[in-house]
Amino acid sequence: MPPRVAVRDIEFFERPVRFVRPFRFGAVVINATPQLFVRAEIEVEGRGTSVGASAELLVPKWFDKRPQLSPEQTVAELRRSLEIARDLYLDVQGFQTAFGLHARCIAAQVAACAREDIPALAAAYGPAEIDKAILDALLRCWDANFFDGMAANIAGVDASLTPDLRHEDIAQFLARCWRLERVAVRHTVGLDDKIDGEGGVTDATQNAGARYFKLKLNGDVEHDVSRLIRIGRDLARLPHNYRVTLDANEQYADLVALRALIDRLDHDRALAPIATRLLYIEQPMPRDITGQSPLGALAGRNFIIDEADDSYNAFPLARALGYHGVSSKSCKGIYKSVVNATRAAKWSAGAEKFFITGEDLTCQAGLSVQQDLALGALIGISHAERNGHHYVDGFGDAPSAEAEALLSGHPDLYVRDGNSIRLAIHQGDLLTGSLTAPGFASAAHPVWSALSPLQKPQAKILKEQVI
Repeated sequence: MPPRVAVRDIEFFERPVRFVRPFRFGAVVINATPQLFVRAEIEVEGRGTSVGASAELLVPKWFDKRPQLSPEQTVAELRRSLEIARDLYLDVQGFQTAFGLHARCIAAQVAACAREDIPALAAAYGPAEIDKAILDALLRCWDANFFDGMAANIAGVDASLTPDLRHEDIAQFLARCWRLERVAVRHTVGLDDKIDGEGGVTDATQNAGARYFKLKLNGDVEHDVSRLIRIGRDLARLPHNYRVTLDANEQYADLVALRALIDRLDHDRALAPIATRLLYIEQPMPRDITGQSPLGALAGRNFIIDEADDSYNAFPLARALGYHGVSSKSCKGIYKSVVNATRAAKWSAGAEKFFITGEDLTCQAGLSVQQDLALGALIGISHAERNGHHYVDGFGDAPSAEAEALLSGHPDLYVRDGNSIRLAIHQGDLLTGSLTAPGFASAAHPVWSALSPLQKPQAKILKEQVI
């Protein structure tokens, strides 16, 4: 029987994060944004209290891309999502499993956010971050590491939110999981990133020896093809083999535009360095168009959903449309990643193969990248997009004591570089050995006194701003 918990307190903090280069994806450019930190205190039935933590950037214009909203308004939505979720979690009476607590709250969370015109993807952000902190606290109380704890299903993940699965499917999948010792870095090439020469795609000082590359698209076929040809010429000069993925971030308007891109990938010989090494294409069309557009013959190119993954039912719906994969991002929910990985394994028992991928919204050094990396290493993701180290200078403005504590606790994951501490990438890979510390993949918590309280958003104003 999984342990049961009751939430006693949830606090939110934030810290500004400045980028060393602009990160452009889709129609947004990020130069700076706050990072969220969650501190959750729980009582574990029969064992006393424990404190856990999580962290994630408050990324603008990804969870909600509606053009009438400013970047600041979309960040306000995430702050409001957190506040609504905190109230729901604190209102639950009695003891629940960690997943049971999530399952009790998620439908009410989505409904409450919808009343304030906050879409489902942004609504899930609040529970996702709270769930990570609760799991961290539970594992610490149990003196268990993330991998052993999840293999034993310490969170009590079941099929109550996924009627297409049985409880046994999830438990058996988790029991078969083990920690990947190495996870390859998939280097992001943003739309404003330099392509050629020093500082470009193949510069090892920038890509850290990556063998996998994630290339952003902007939805204009001619522009994207021209850019991919340039990138392909550079990648073809690498002394080692490589693979690529493409990410349109919802920028291809419809199937007509998407077919034009695939036709060029299939027939333009200048694109061969990309097309012959292409693993999959991520979220090509807007999330609302995605659900109305079966891929048909295009499905052979292995498409995945990301922004369209806004509910527990999203992956089965996408499968029916011809999609073969879905992204794992801890900011969308660790439990959803687990059940989607279970689905992919179960569905792949037939002739078709399905998969789950590791994507990244600039997970920063510290809790954020460690917890997301651990999640992927648990469910079998052998390479993952990692871009926090590329767009932010080490630990950024985090206090040196915090960075030093994480370097000490995770000497395989960080390295001292002059006066900075940075993510340590070993021949294109991240090592996961030190993520086996008790708790959710971290030997240390943030320096809480160095953080500011989360800015308070205005409730029930967002819908009025849209009208």
